[in-house]
Amino acid sequence: MTPSSFRRHILVHDYAGHPFTAELSRGLAARGHRVTHAFFAADEGPKGRNKSEPGDPEELSFRPIAIDSAYSKSDFRARRRGDLEYGRRCAALIEELRPDIVLSGNTPTESQSDLVRACTRTGAQFVYWCQDFYSIAAARILARKVPVLGRFVGAWYTHLERSQMRCAAHVIHITDAFCAQTDAWGIPRDRVSVIPNWGALDQIPQCDHDNAWTARQGLEAGTRFLYSGTLALKHNPELLAALARTAAPSETVVVVSAGVGADRLAAQAEALPALRLLPLQPFDALPDVLGAADVLLVVIERDAGAFSVPSKMLSYLCAGRPVVLAAPDSNLAARILQETGAGTVVAPEDIDGFVAAARAYAADPARSAAAGRAGRAYAETHFDLSMVAARFETIFDRLAAAGRAP
Repeated sequence: MTPSSFRRHILVHDYAGHPFTAELSRGLAARGHRVTHAFFAADEGPKGRNKSEPGDPEELSFRPIAIDSAYSKSDFRARRRGDLEYGRRCAALIEELRPDIVLSGNTPTESQSDLVRACTRTGAQFVYWCQDFYSIAAARILARKVPVLGRFVGAWYTHLERSQMRCAAHVIHITDAFCAQTDAWGIPRDRVSVIPNWGALDQIPQCDHDNAWTARQGLEAGTRFLYSGTLALKHNPELLAALARTAAPSETVVVVSAGVGADRLAAQAEALPALRLLPLQPFDALPDVLGAADVLLVVIERDAGAFSVPSKMLSYLCAGRPVVLAAPDSNLAARILQETGAGTVVAPEDIDGFVAAARAYAADPARSAAAGRAGRAYAETHFDLSMVAARFETIFDRLAAAGRAP
């Protein structure tokens, strides 16, 4: 394909740099589009294959976005400064590239405003990829932690997020449950679609329990409960600490993480000999990391659980291991586990139930294997990248036909 023959130029912006979003960019490029994949270079969360590799489509490129200021998710003022600078850098990239479509997700609310304005200036069609309602989750968490200021900040972020979705050419939700909120915000249903997230199935094969990664980390044989991913304000690390606190000598709670929750666990590590804390691992190690588990763990607070779906669980399903999820029953991840039998769901506050559910799988290898098979079967049925890319392409085609710009 020559540079002049691509169908359209799509900027896929995923602030978090997740594995599945990088694979979407590959899938869209394979369908004949010029795709630029952008992400925040300094975000500490799990990353995908965010650079060009042999065999990638010719029209795929990656643009990590850096900022000059120090970024902190625990210091609100430093975080806001970083978000504002990041938004300006994203806007500059849009001005430089002038893509036809900008698909943007996982983006801090104030940063996203700059992307919307840049699309308006350049005529790009802005598609809001709603991975969660950041403003509503933030409002609930901040109101609990700093009641007066938190309510004010939450109201401001809600105003911004609502305005961004109203300005968007289209909104793509990851769950039907999000539609009620955009209905309440007055966004017509013909400008809203639902495409559930997926795991990077082709990149996460099932691996042995004892493998090259476990050998490098010095993990001994025995039962391993494993959490992999960030531990931010919306995650309660005390669930993991409780499991480590009650662990038998042959059991290890492995937490591969970063963030304020990981820092809280590190402060308790001396009193928790069964806890093994590790930094986030490169994406190419992820299959071995997940394969090392007997039971995989997911936690999300109730305040965030109604408006956020933990994408790490979708990677877990690819690994073929049972999952224990602490989340509200209404969360899409909870519904997947309940409907497939791939794991167990407990209330976010139910520490004893979380520990008991994890132990139950460790004590029953047959039940554990059956749950793992159910999860892998779900992934193989639902995580076909070509089908996912085609669904996004259908929306982009419809926007091009309508000629709607933000």
